Amino acid sequence: MGIISYFDININSREMISVVGGGGKTTTIFQLASELRQLDRRVLITTTTAMYNPNTDLYNSLVILENGESIENTWEKGTITVLGRAISSENKLLGVDNSFLDTIYKEEIFDFILVEADGSKERPIKAPASHEPVIPNLTCRTIGVIGIDALGKLINEVNVHRPEIFCQVTNSSLGDVITEETIMQLVVSKDGLFKGVPLTSKKYLLLNKADNEVQIQKAQLLGKVIGSKNFSIDGLLAGSMSNKRLKAI
Repeated sequence: MGIISYFDININSREMISVVGGGGKTTTIFQLASELRQLDRRVLITTTTAMYNPNTDLYNSLVILENGESIENTWEKGTITVLGRAISSENKLLGVDNSFLDTIYKEEIFDFILVEADGSKERPIKAPASHEPVIPNLTCRTIGVIGIDALGKLINEVNVHRPEIFCQVTNSSLGDVITEETIMQLVVSKDGLFKGVPLTSKKYLLLNKADNEVQIQKAQLLGKVIGSKNFSIDGLLAGSMSNKRLKAI
């Protein structure tokens, strides 16, 4: 069973999917795109903030708007196109406007648009700043990613992106240990992981980097803690996107 099935993705439909959080957003996006390409879908990968410029073997075409390139309705089936406004001196793909992505989606140029909608500076967990995340209004599904390896680590700059905001959202303090309760607060808070998700978007929580049975058990325990809060969510998943292994919890 492919990874896309865990997110209830209907390959015969058109969807825009936004990915937020930390601990594997880019990996998640490219794994989903790879499966969709194999199923003969036309896929667009982009960002509304910034993401590392991907290796050329992961996609078929790259469109950079500041180079005068444009999105045209000529993409072949079974292809992945990467879109950015520009490439920075740090080799990051700079994001495009979220309303621009809504327009592209309505034009039906692509079957699936996958959007990295915030940044985490490669930390396993984060809290969004006031200007984040930047999610297109027509997003059909939002996947919130948390690295399960954040459990048991200290709240500091090394382990958490935007630790001061993280503390405000989770009612914790710098130097505290990240517990199941801490992560639960991040997930359920209106200012947390799913902040700004459109009301029409389904929500999926992915506890990533669960590479062995011990980590899967930690994810299952965390899932029970989150479930006890009656938080409205459409899917709770654990596993390793880099190893293409997922399970519903």
